[in-house]
Amino acid sequence: MRKIRPFLFVFFICMSLTFAQRDFSDVAITSEKLTENVYVLFGAGGNIGLAVGEDAAYLIDDQFGPLTEKIVAHVQTITDKPINFVLNTHVHGDHTGGNENLANAGAMIIAHENVRKRMVEADEPRSQEAWPVVTFNHKMTLYLDNGKSVHAMHVNPAHTDGDTYYYFPQDNVIHMGDNFFSGRYPYIDLDSGGDIDGLISNTTMALELIDEETKIIPGHGSVSSKTDLKEYTDILTTLRERIIAARSDGKSLEEVQKMGISKEWDETHGQGFINADRIVEFIYKSAD
Repeated sequence: MRKIRPFLFVFFICMSLTFAQRDFSDVAITSEKLTENVYVLFGAGGNIGLAVGEDAAYLIDDQFGPLTEKIVAHVQTITDKPINFVLNTHVHGDHTGGNENLANAGAMIIAHENVRKRMVEADEPRSQEAWPVVTFNHKMTLYLDNGKSVHAMHVNPAHTDGDTYYYFPQDNVIHMGDNFFSGRYPYIDLDSGGDIDGLISNTTMALELIDEETKIIPGHGSVSSKTDLKEYTDILTTLRERIIAARSDGKSLEEVQKMGISKEWDETHGQGFINADRIVEFIYKSAD
């Protein structure tokens, strides 16, 4: 049951202008070492995964364009390997804004085919240099030439319809992109194919894939554990059940938003970009 909000186009135009005008000079890039050759970088926008191979460095997402120089400089404090590959978890600009800069510096951009499609067919198309030059349908494996690999897995439409997990089996690390907003309510982009049912299915699948020692890189938030992901999945599952029940009783979106359906978690999960009203709206409009 997916309904498209007509004002979202205007919203994204405004957000694009905001990011274009934002002063990133005070943003510091930091990192956390997860394993011998896998790191996570924090700055502004989505979390960046970094894998160091035998001959190259691999980035998963690249935040905003104005931060590319800082990101590259920080990577160079970790490894002297060149950034030859950039893997996108989805299309949003806080995860792909550096594509053009890194491609112009020689990196190959890789993503699910829907990421390229949305970049190409957008009302205001992204620069061609930002488009992925290698795309895949369901899954793909990259071998890092050090006995390790990264597995790309396209998952059900959830945050968008191009969502991809990047899993490092030998390192027991997974980057879930914006399927996982650690410690907060998720953003479900209805206009880009987002869907609560797909999101719950995807996080449930991830729980089956990982173990208690797995280190999870969320799209936003701190490095997390299987326990954190289980709590997140349980919250979304409970909210979905409550909202579907209220909707089935004939309640309008506005009425459901006034019911306090998410009150147990609003203080911990609803203080960021997505508040209680918005998570209720996403679920009300997309749940089957």
